[in-house]
Amino acid sequence: MALETEQDFLNKPNALLEENGEQRRELEKMILEFGHSFIDTLGSTKAFNTNSETLENLVLEFGIREDTSSLGELLRFFDQAVLNPGLNPASGGHLGYIPGGGLFSSVLGDYLAALTNRYAGVFYASPGAVKMENALIQWAGELIGYEEGFGGNLTSGGSLANLTALSCAKKHHGISSRNVRTNVIYCSPQTHHSIYKAIHLLGLEESVLQKVPLDGQFRLSTQYLEEQIERDVKRGLSPFLVIANAGSTDIGAIDPVEVLGTICKRYGIWLHVDAAYGGFFALTTIGKSKLKGLNQADSVILDPHKGLFLPYGSGIVLVKELKHLVRAFKQEAHYMQDSYQNDQFSPADLSPELSKHFRGPRMWLPLKLYGPKVFSDYLEEKLVLTDYLYRKLVQLNFKVLCEPELTVIAFRYEARPDDHQYNDEHNRAILRFLVSDGRIFLSSTMIHDRFVLRAALLSFRTHKKEIDLLVHLLERALIETDNMP
Repeated sequence: MALETEQDFLNKPNALLEENGEQRRELEKMILEFGHSFIDTLGSTKAFNTNSETLENLVLEFGIREDTSSLGELLRFFDQAVLNPGLNPASGGHLGYIPGGGLFSSVLGDYLAALTNRYAGVFYASPGAVKMENALIQWAGELIGYEEGFGGNLTSGGSLANLTALSCAKKHHGISSRNVRTNVIYCSPQTHHSIYKAIHLLGLEESVLQKVPLDGQFRLSTQYLEEQIERDVKRGLSPFLVIANAGSTDIGAIDPVEVLGTICKRYGIWLHVDAAYGGFFALTTIGKSKLKGLNQADSVILDPHKGLFLPYGSGIVLVKELKHLVRAFKQEAHYMQDSYQNDQFSPADLSPELSKHFRGPRMWLPLKLYGPKVFSDYLEEKLVLTDYLYRKLVQLNFKVLCEPELTVIAFRYEARPDDHQYNDEHNRAILRFLVSDGRIFLSSTMIHDRFVLRAALLSFRTHKKEIDLLVHLLERALIETDNMP
């Protein structure tokens, strides 16, 4: 019976949301059984499903109305309408974009975080939660070579991490509406589009944006950069920010960070490195060598949902000097005065977020359960698999745009070397063949105005059998598309 009077609310409150132990266990059992079934059947499900008819038939069922459904009905709907159509990022056949992870132990960490509902934004509210996240930031900072005095934050991903880092650079250089047009940002044509979003959100779109040319390996040209800085200084401009890649999205290129650090130090320029994809390869011997110089950057971002295989929504921003984060973000409010009783910096003091998810357990739990060496081994395997795929592509006469730095390969088939339009259409047809099959998912990009296929090997579930299947499908695709008009 609906509660209608004041007395009803006082004496008989609606307790439907406060399930008893038996009810909780029944709901939990159904969810866990659903989850285990999903994981257990990944080997027989597609990486991409083009069939959207089911979704169109069910689209109205997403709406919220007064009528209710059982959990069993909702799980069946979730399976049909959410899991069936589109990309399956949990599949080992997901080799498109930069794959995200989805470790089961991270799921359990999220369960603990959501269940206990700890507020990790302020040290006063949950000192243990903040110390956990600080320990993760400390580990990540030491991994890239930072020493004492750095700071950081666990973010929702690379976009917020980039925004946070660029906010520090802007604040440090005192850029405002009065002087923004005389300040210069230098970046690569391979710069991720989240950087451009951050530039617009921070009111930096009226600054001078210099696109620095690339070398033959798609890395930022340090010679051209320094020459351009000199030209800009002579024009009366103020160079303030260089943005580098440590694993570009399109092709996996690593800019010469060590040299860039020397240049930026000489001219007093903030160096920001987007290592969202590549940063955690510092856990490997090869990666550590290739990423040498990251510790010279004023700020670095990494995505644990990429290189550590965590679920989506996991990013890290690291700033070499903690004071820059404090200056950019610390604010006070009367209603928060109780939390100012200690000298600890809280995550809310070091980022745009006040309300934030307790992200620590999803990263802390798998690292504590298995240790960093296991993650290093998985990353090493992806490097080996990438080299294996690279050699197979060459054998199939695909043109690989450059030898892969990490685990991204950009390639295309050129049946008619002088007919770029035909080759573009041919590669589109190859991609359509792969997508329609669905067992392996690749993505594409445009490089030098040419349509290019991309394979990104970063799922912890991707092993040799998936690469062999991709090679087999590419062989079939070449046969199927051989007689294109």
